[in-house]
Order: sequence, then structure tokens, then C-alpha cells
Amino acid sequence: MFRETFNPYRPALIEWPTLGADMLRRLTSLPIWNIAVNTEGRARLRFASYAATLQSPEMRDAVMLNAWEENRHKEVLSNLAKTYGIPLGPEAAYRVPRDPEWMYLVTGYSECIDSFFAFGLFELARQSGFFPAELVETFEPVIQEECRHILLFANLVAWQRASLPWWRRIAFECRVTAGWAYIAWERLVLARSMKTNGMGTGQDSNFTATTAQAVAPVEIGVRDLVALCLEENDRRFAGYDARLVRPGAVPILARAFLFLTRPWAKKRPIERHSDERSPAGG
Repeated sequence: MFRETFNPYRPALIEWPTLGADMLRRLTSLPIWNIAVNTEGRARLRFASYAATLQSPEMRDAVMLNAWEENRHKEVLSNLAKTYGIPLGPEAAYRVPRDPEWMYLVTGYSECIDSFFAFGLFELARQSGFFPAELVETFEPVIQEECRHILLFANLVAWQRASLPWWRRIAFECRVTAGWAYIAWERLVLARSMKTNGMGTGQDSNFTATTAQAVAPVEIGVRDLVALCLEENDRRFAGYDARLVRPGAVPILARAFLFLTRPWAKKRPIERHSDERSPAGG
């Protein structure tokens, strides 16, 4: 799947559309660019380090391709910033992880969380007209590629579970649980920092809520946003082979949240466009 859905686009050949003053202001005001560039750079190194530890040539090549595509995302974001005059701070030093498997798990599960919300926020920006259609179409391959990445990650984790003897699988499951705990703690610390310093005061802020407020044509509730993210998550995975494992933890939590908040939720239909978009294919 990962080889067959590879998209050979080249960042240097992307034709970025000309933006009016208002659209340019909207784009440059989003508090996401520094953290996005640094996140892709870290992911590239972590995935490449993990790939070097794999014995299976096919699995190693797939994860190395994943790492290469993460670096391509970094190039796309850097070129976007350069084209539209978005100032980027200095990149943090990228360090080779001492425990490649641990960092692969942490990074992979973090991408599952971030991609779930990115799918919804991207659709919200499209619906609201926050971005011009030309820019949305230009960036679409990058968003869909994130779907491929977390699909690969979910299936590699499933492959590891199936390959390990039961006594080693227990240790692996403990690592997975510890990884989720680490991510939860990390984001709790970030949330506390945001509460202390103010939402969106810097480009390293948690940008899900900030971006949702920025791209929505009207105020959107948390429940509506989660519902949209879940709908987009299902749509983007729909075109891939049904036998492949999908990332499940975040969608399960999202459905539980929607179920538990249903009696008290203020229902507001989210506008859907009539165009048919086929997400599969990379």
C-alpha cells in the first residue's frame, strides 16, 4: 500500500497561488508554522533511526520512505513560509534518539492525534473560505500523506504485536501504554502553559483550538469540531484496503465524547459541499 500510493510531487515545483492582502494576513497570523516545521524535522530523524533497527528489508524501506516524506513535508512548509513571507524562528537541534523504538511509538501516536484534528481543521478552512480554493488544493497532497503515514504506523504496530512471542509482547504493550501516558503528560503540561501565558501568544502554542477559532466562519463548538474531525477521518481512510488496520484510539475517544455529550449538545448542522472528493491514492 505504502509503495503503491506514493505521490512523486516535488516541493520545489509547487506553484503557490498569489494571495490578496486579507488572505495573506490570515495565513501569516496562524500560530502553527514554527512548530509544524520543527515537528516534521524531528519526525524524519526519529523514523529514520527506527528504520535502521528493523530486520525486515520491506518494513525498513517503508519506514525510511515515511521518514523521507516527513522531510518533504518540512520542505513544503519551509517553501510556503518563504513564498508568503512568514517569519520562522531558528530550528531546534535535532538529536538522534537513544531509544529509537520508544521515540517511534511516541511520535507515531502523537501523529495519530494531530492528524485526526488536522483533517477536521483543514475541512473547516475549506468550508469557511478561510483559504482560497487554489491553496487548499495545493496543500491537499500533504494532508492526505499524513493519513498514509498514520495508516502505516498503525499496521506496523499491529505487525509487531503479531510477530512477538507472548512474553515479549507484554513488554511491548507496557511500552505502548507508557507512550500514551507520556503524550498525555506532555500535552497537559502544554495546556497548563497555554493557560498561564494565554492562548496563541506564540507560534509554539497548541494550535488546534486557536486554528479552529481562526478558520471558522462562525463560532464552532467543541462537539461540532470533534464530529467534523471524525467524519473527515473516516472519509480519508475509506479509500484504502479494508484489511488494513486503522488508527483506533482517537476515533474511539471521539465517538465516546460525542455519545456522552449528546443529551446536552446544542445541535448545529455542519455545511457539507456537494463535490465528491476521493482521498485515497496519496
